[in-house]
Amino acid sequence: MCNGIIAKKLGMSRVFLENGDAVPVTYLEVEPNTIIRTKSKEKDGYDAVVLGVKPKKWRTRKGNEHTRYGDIKEWKVDSLDGLEAGKTLNCEKFVQAAMISVTGKSKGKGFQGVIKRHKFSEGPRTHGSHHHRRTGSIGMCEFPGRVMKGKKMPGRMGGDQITIKKREIMTCDVQKGLIAVKGPIPGTNGGNVYITLESDSQSNS
Repeated sequence: MCNGIIAKKLGMSRVFLENGDAVPVTYLEVEPNTIIRTKSKEKDGYDAVVLGVKPKKWRTRKGNEHTRYGDIKEWKVDSLDGLEAGKTLNCEKFVQAAMISVTGKSKGKGFQGVIKRHKFSEGPRTHGSHHHRRTGSIGMCEFPGRVMKGKKMPGRMGGDQITIKKREIMTCDVQKGLIAVKGPIPGTNGGNVYITLESDSQSNS
C-alpha cells in the first residue's frame, strides 16, 4: 500500500459544516498517478515506489518510444504487494476526516530586505533620522573583526520546501479527483504538492 500521492493545488475556498460553521480549505486535484518503477530490499535496500503524473510520449531519432513525466516522487512502502509498474493510483485512500501531511514549494518573493524577510522593526521617521528600513550594525569591533555566519541580512526569500503535518481532509470526491484540505497549503496555484497519509478516519475515531 502506498500512502503518498502527487496532487495539484487549485486554490482556497470554504466548506460549511452541519452546524453552519465555515471552514477555510484548499482544494487539491489528484490526477492519475502512474507507478513508474519499484525499488526492493534485495536490490536497493528498501521497498519504495516512484510515482509520476502527466505522462507524455516522445520518440528518439532512432524511432524508440519513451515516456516522460511532468513530475515524479518516491515514497517508501511496507510491502510491494499489488504495486506493479504501470499501475495507476487515485485518491480513494484519502477519505474524509483523515490526517495528512503536505509538502510543497513556497512562493518565491525574490531579493528582499530585513524588514520583510526577517520582520525587523523600522527606524524612526522623524527628527532627521536616516535609518528607516536599513539593516543596522552587523559587524564586530577588533575581535573577531568579521560578520558571523547566520546573521539575518537581506537576501533571497521564499522558494523553500515546506512540510505541513496533521492537516485534516474535509471532503474527498474520488470520481472528480478533488480533495479539500483544512487550512492553507504552501505553493502557488497550479503547482504540484506531495501529500502523505498519516492516519485514516477509522484510526482517528
